[in-house]
Amino acid sequence: MKRRSFLLGLPVVVLAGAAALYFGRARAEPKPPVNDLRTPGVAIDGYDPVAYFEDQRPEKGSRDFTMRWQGVEWRFASAAHRDLFAADPERYAPAYGGYCAYGTAQGYLVKIEPEAWTIHDGRLYLNYDLSVRDTWLADIDDYVARADRNYPGLIGN
Repeated sequence: MKRRSFLLGLPVVVLAGAAALYFGRARAEPKPPVNDLRTPGVAIDGYDPVAYFEDQRPEKGSRDFTMRWQGVEWRFASAAHRDLFAADPERYAPAYGGYCAYGTAQGYLVKIEPEAWTIHDGRLYLNYDLSVRDTWLADIDDYVARADRNYPGLIGN
């Protein structure tokens, strides 16, 4: 009877071990460097990163004006915005791949609300929502320093 109990319990142990390895590995895998959480394959929910700088507001990009950069599609409100981004993507791309800047400072890569944004020292920062943006702005220099340290590890660099 003990042998039978052992044999019946063996698949459970093997499955539990396999599940632990799988889920442990899944948790350890880094996220992609660009936020495409809401729209897979499309950066920052399809918003035009150049519009934050040029128009001082969030603006939904168009499927008519796109380019691929860092493995995802970026959308723009106009060909002119697309061309500006193409000429200098590092200038216009949001910090931390467009993940919430405050979340990155806390050690997490989370979604953003396109209306919760800030340009500080020439960099675009996006936040989870307007309330989080207020928290972010209360000590932005400290949060930037923390997020700068955290982001590479969160994406596996």
